[in-house]
Amino acid sequence: MDPDIALFVDVIRAGSLAGGAREWRLSPAMVSKRMARLETRLGVRLLHRTTRRLNLTEAGARFHEEVAPMVAGLRAAEARVSRIAAGPSGPLRVTAPTSFGRLCVAPHLPAFLDRHPAVQLQIDLTDHLVDLAVERVDLAIRIGAAQVAGPGAHRFATNRRVLCASPDYLARAGVPKTIAALSDHRLIAAAGQLPWRLTGATVSGESCVATNSSELVRELALGGAGIALRSLWDVDDALTDGRLVRILPDHEGSATIGIWGLHAPAGAPAAVKALIAHLGQCWSGASWMT
Repeated sequence: MDPDIALFVDVIRAGSLAGGAREWRLSPAMVSKRMARLETRLGVRLLHRTTRRLNLTEAGARFHEEVAPMVAGLRAAEARVSRIAAGPSGPLRVTAPTSFGRLCVAPHLPAFLDRHPAVQLQIDLTDHLVDLAVERVDLAIRIGAAQVAGPGAHRFATNRRVLCASPDYLARAGVPKTIAALSDHRLIAAAGQLPWRLTGATVSGESCVATNSSELVRELALGGAGIALRSLWDVDDALTDGRLVRILPDHEGSATIGIWGLHAPAGAPAAVKALIAHLGQCWSGASWMT
């Protein structure tokens, strides 16, 4: 931006050389000198100067009409760039569990990117534990038992898990009234998920279908294959519309299982803090958080 042109615009807006001088913290004599320099460069007189008044010449009025919007636009652009530079920016690598990332993280990323356009987001969905230092991950969203408290761990919420089955399965097999009655039912769980540790009880057994996929467990439960222990964030929609029915509501998954955001304990970059705050705000109103 040409400083003399910007000063010219501000002088006109202020209504006097003295007014422009105050805004720019210059002396009136220096402002007058710079206006004269601009006129010399353009080869045209822009201002009629008197001791009391400041009037634009015809050429000055036309020039001001053209350059004032340009100066305003450049200043607005500079302000936007400065805000971006001062806010979260740069690469941000995130990992999240496959199902949770698809259902609960991905829908909220467009709004995050709109709010922080200088962030270069990379998100990897995996159900394997990732070493943050080795893989150079900035933020890992994990679902698991209580993590070591410290500056590198942020607990979003308890991961509430409930027992559920399809109406079709319950119509065929009956509704269990006690934990002990589950031994007479088909259970569905991914590898490593049994036994189920519930509030006040532990349920042992084998899954009626062997699988390494938690998403397949959900589909089997929806299809009437048996009873599953599922996270509310995963089945809340199916419970709401009746495709699944909650059973034994006095027994939920252990409250020690939480939804966590983990980052390097040395401190989180601004982009990590911004994403944690954004997701926390988005999830605060979710039905599965209640």
